[in-house]
Amino acid sequence: MTAKTPKANVFCLMGATASGKTALAVELSKRLPVEIISVDSAQIYRDMDIGTGKLDADTLALAPHALIDIRDPVESYSAAEFRSDALAEIKRIQQANKIPLLVGGTMLYFRVLRDGLTELPGANIEIRAQIEAMAKEQGWQAVHARLAQVDAQSAQRIHKNDPQRLSRALEVFMLTGKSMTQLHSEANAAKSAANAQLPFNLHYMAIQVADRASLHTKIASRFHGMLDAGLVAEVQALSRRGDLSESMPSMKSVGYRQVWQFLRDELSYKDMVERGIIATRQLAKRQTTWLRSWPDLTCLSDLPEKSMDEILKYIETTPT
Repeated sequence: MTAKTPKANVFCLMGATASGKTALAVELSKRLPVEIISVDSAQIYRDMDIGTGKLDADTLALAPHALIDIRDPVESYSAAEFRSDALAEIKRIQQANKIPLLVGGTMLYFRVLRDGLTELPGANIEIRAQIEAMAKEQGWQAVHARLAQVDAQSAQRIHKNDPQRLSRALEVFMLTGKSMTQLHSEANAAKSAANAQLPFNLHYMAIQVADRASLHTKIASRFHGMLDAGLVAEVQALSRRGDLSESMPSMKSVGYRQVWQFLRDELSYKDMVERGIIATRQLAKRQTTWLRSWPDLTCLSDLPEKSMDEILKYIETTPT
């Protein structure tokens, strides 16, 4: 019997926003032959640099990140497209005899890479219009309450102030009579097959911030730093293009939505700052919730020197 060729390793570095994963990845690239692939649904957009926390040009020259600046903010980008692009980048990096390192906080992208795509119905304009009408008349909390009646697990996972995901989850139920939770559950059998078909082994690591108050302090400091660096001017330049709107996925990114509302005089500067920080905290909470349920996750310290030692040991000792 012919022995199977061992699969190469691909490493994923996950973590909540402001947890320090990007800095750790850059430092790691100085010590091991890794190439970084960004797993960030906001950093894919060009001209959205400050609010997405992109590294400066000098740092990117030293530690290039694939899959950033690949779309104009007016364009859409799906999880399916990410999976295709990520697989191509992984292959390219492996052919260069380097180690792929996927880094980011868009947990849906990580899941789709791992599990493949769950077949869900396409968008339905009429049903979306019904949901939008409900939200306009009763508020998005009413939409959330309706979703909780038919899909309690999705309602628990999706925040009341996340209209895009709320609308999609309820739309899927109205189209199929099945909850997204049920549809994903039915696809579980295909997950192991998708994993088996991947030509590499995926290994997951995550920075786990032990002190929530410390993370909140980092989030606030980070947002103020973005404002000092010119976030308002960045969003203002985007708004002047004339082809972007607040309803587009790019402009719904944390920070951009709140600054956009400030520029339209819907929020005071003080309220914009407060809501931007709160929205970032909510994002971090959702990311942390994903990580708690992630199987086979290696947890790293949130102390930079300790986490570097941990990640070096993990990568160097993980067999193929």
